[in-house]
Amino acid sequence: MIYTEVKTLGELKKSGYKSVSIKDELRNNLIQKLKNQETVFEGVWGYENSVIPELETAILSKHNINLLGLRGQAKTRLARLMVTLLDEYIPVVEGSEINDDPLQPLSRFAIELIKEKGDDTPITWLHRDDRFFEKLATPDVTVADLIGDVDPIKAMNLKLNYADDRVIHFGMIPRANRCIFVINEIPDLQARIQVSLFNILQEGDIQIRGFKLRLPLDIQFVFTANPEDYTNRGSIVTPLKDRIGSQILTHYPKSIDIAEKITEQEANTLQNQKETVYVPKLAKRLVEQISFEARDSEYVDVKSGVSARMSISVLENLISTAERRSFLTEDDTTTVRLLDFFGTIPAITGKVELVYEGEQEGADFVAQNLISNAVKTLFLELFPEIKKLKKEDEKTPYDEIAQWFYSSDAIELLDDMDDTYFKEQLDVITPLDSLIEKYQPEYAKEDLYFLKEFVLWALSEFKILNKKRFTKGFQFNDSLANYIRGI
Repeated sequence: MIYTEVKTLGELKKSGYKSVSIKDELRNNLIQKLKNQETVFEGVWGYENSVIPELETAILSKHNINLLGLRGQAKTRLARLMVTLLDEYIPVVEGSEINDDPLQPLSRFAIELIKEKGDDTPITWLHRDDRFFEKLATPDVTVADLIGDVDPIKAMNLKLNYADDRVIHFGMIPRANRCIFVINEIPDLQARIQVSLFNILQEGDIQIRGFKLRLPLDIQFVFTANPEDYTNRGSIVTPLKDRIGSQILTHYPKSIDIAEKITEQEANTLQNQKETVYVPKLAKRLVEQISFEARDSEYVDVKSGVSARMSISVLENLISTAERRSFLTEDDTTTVRLLDFFGTIPAITGKVELVYEGEQEGADFVAQNLISNAVKTLFLELFPEIKKLKKEDEKTPYDEIAQWFYSSDAIELLDDMDDTYFKEQLDVITPLDSLIEKYQPEYAKEDLYFLKEFVLWALSEFKILNKKRFTKGFQFNDSLANYIRGI
């Protein structure tokens, strides 16, 4: 029988439907998925051997859960994906404010309605997508918001005195009965408000303005928080923490490959952008490496964290910068260039919290520093190390490029030059081809010009070449010749 065709309590009893608590519901459906080798938390990368096994264990243990981690670590996404472990539909007494189970009613409304109508009590079916409630903890949240309060308007309209429990207006938590209820950033909730959650988590009853209602609410609680040692805004009070069954630590991606998957999945790039702007693989790795550098930077507050959203925003800005250039140069298609990374600076400066030294240097300087460090890190993965000190007459793989610049004019790469001229400028530097052919012979042809520009940029960061910013682009020349000219 299709349960959703059932419209009355009598039909529900005949159908053989059995009530299950939400924690048992989550547990049973998780067990089934695990036995079928199904992916439970689709689209969450990097947690396969750490966070997800712990989360699944907590669900099997029927625990309320606290996800503890820095910003941008998919805490809320994990909570939302728990909805997929719920049954598709559950029956609810029609008109109930707190999603009363027809077979186990809690509210006075449902109990009296069933007493009056018996098997003819009408029921509706609640879809699992409607069983997710979320509340951001802010200092202005009150007990009335979460638990409920006496409603004088209701008392007046129904002509009831305040001793009648029908004057109660239920808050968000009772209305989330038989649902997943998420409170984000729980340390931001005032301590006295956190105290109001004690009974709900442990005994299951609620108290509103002197009314003690024995309502064994059936709720799966999920809390999210930043590590309390890292925030001055507040902390989780100890008795509340004691009532939360499992605390699970989240983390940032541990490899660039995983970070790339997350960014690619989340970036809001339009289809026509994908068709007109090509992003080389090295450019994608550079986007992620910037975030990795930020997490280790002396200028960035590591306690605040560097969200995965930074990489997403950087990639979006990078593609849009290249797209804007193609409109100006009238190129139908284009490839991302390293110069385009300067268009991503607003995405970086808006996503990092700076320490005092960073504030002194300035947000723009820090962003450029992160890009430079990312270039240097990735360069050493592709080409031989550049030694700071070398013996006299000792040859290096980069001598030919340095010699070419010593005996030639400077090369200028402009922000808004068309693709043809851009490639011609790079093709003039013939030693670049020899270096790439020797150390990266299998490199993709469509990515070749980005790699050439990348090598120039890296050599300037390692002081083998000189790089100078002017109004419309960058000039690359020999560092010694530039020094002599300066004298």
